[in-house]
Amino acid sequence: MPRTAQAPRLLQSAGFRFALLFVGIFSVAAAFLVAVLWWATAGALDRQTIAAIRTDASALVERYRDAGAQGLIEAIEERLALDAEAETIYLLVNAQGVKLAGNLTSWPTAIGEEGVWFRTRILHDGATAEARVHRRDLPGLRLLVGRDESERVQLRLLLTEGVAWSLGAVLLFAVMGAAVIRRALQNRMRPAVATAQGIAAGDFSQRVPISPQGDEFDRLGATMNAMLDRIAALMAGMRGVADAIAHDLRTPIARARGKLEGSLATAATEEELRAAVEEGIADLDNITRIFQALLRIAEAEAGARRAAFAPLDLPEVLRDAAEFYEAMAEAREQTLETEMPDHLPLLGDRDLLLQAVANLLDNAIKFTPQGGVVRLTARQDEQGIEIAVSDSGPGLSPEDRARAMDRFFRADASRNLPGSGLGLALVRAVAQLHAGEVMLGDAMPGASPPGLKVALLLPGAGLEAAAE
Repeated sequence: MPRTAQAPRLLQSAGFRFALLFVGIFSVAAAFLVAVLWWATAGALDRQTIAAIRTDASALVERYRDAGAQGLIEAIEERLALDAEAETIYLLVNAQGVKLAGNLTSWPTAIGEEGVWFRTRILHDGATAEARVHRRDLPGLRLLVGRDESERVQLRLLLTEGVAWSLGAVLLFAVMGAAVIRRALQNRMRPAVATAQGIAAGDFSQRVPISPQGDEFDRLGATMNAMLDRIAALMAGMRGVADAIAHDLRTPIARARGKLEGSLATAATEEELRAAVEEGIADLDNITRIFQALLRIAEAEAGARRAAFAPLDLPEVLRDAAEFYEAMAEAREQTLETEMPDHLPLLGDRDLLLQAVANLLDNAIKFTPQGGVVRLTARQDEQGIEIAVSDSGPGLSPEDRARAMDRFFRADASRNLPGSGLGLALVRAVAQLHAGEVMLGDAMPGASPPGLKVALLLPGAGLEAAAE
């Protein structure tokens, strides 16, 4: 591949960008460390030199004030005599520039006005040297105080060379570390990429492997796996819907068609033909209700109804459902009992919650024998809100409970009863839309029959917003 094509591809790599970020951060940290090191070494030497010159110049000025020019000359000669390393620089001249004391032959031409620090080259002890000097003007005199910095300049050059090599080594290690980070990121992302490629190729059984480290990549992989499980469940549901439509809806459609065809051929009177048409319409209405239920389930599972969430008072919704089904229960000589608080704020879809509770009450009344009891309760605790419908009917076996919320599932005991097998599937979809779940259990454990309790568990999140 041409290098011109590799560069843009490399820049598009997140691992490469992270590596560049690492190099930048590492380089800034190294530069800061070098700056501190320089300030603590070469900078400290400069500050010490300046402090020594300033102190020496101030002492000589005080000596001039106490003993005059002659005392100043004697002080300079004493200092030169004690300077075994020949680092000190002094020069005292009069107004005409005549040298009075010091170890310089003449006043340097680069020295300007008083109070300014100068770094210049001077002829010191017969050799050219780098010096830092300070000028002080006295009445009729000019004083120059300084230090020979030849050794310090050499030390500074050595420090500079060491810093340059250190920065080069730091940059090298930064690049190597960036390469390691890029490789590590690629290795950690490779399983997720391979899984995504397998899914794209049609293998929906693949999942991202999770390491025991539990880091961000593992959490991302776990989220991807949960998403893939959800997608697989939805696709399985879609396949189930297609199979159910092909089998369960074929019968009522064929029955309606058969009745209409038979009535056309055998109806002797207009009343017989009208009755056959009405039965066919009833069958078609039932098919329409099934499709509407499927549509509501699909909307709930896709989250399309979440935009309809609004604050509501849950007991008010439950009382509406209980009032509607109370007459049906009385017609079957059953008792419909309710137990709920006066107010229970919730943030949700009122219509879907009402439909879910209505489905539960309809099933409970349908399977409860005459003289039985159906209970609708609601309560709130630390975990959230529980809406429960229990009955005194035959209940469900553990095997049937595992499949009760599948679309079009009907237990053997309910095959001869009207229904489509979509009621609990809609309840589960509504619960999932509200971030909740549905639990099935015995209404009266140990009794015979045990009855059935269906609990719709909703989290407490959003209650404060609903209360506002």
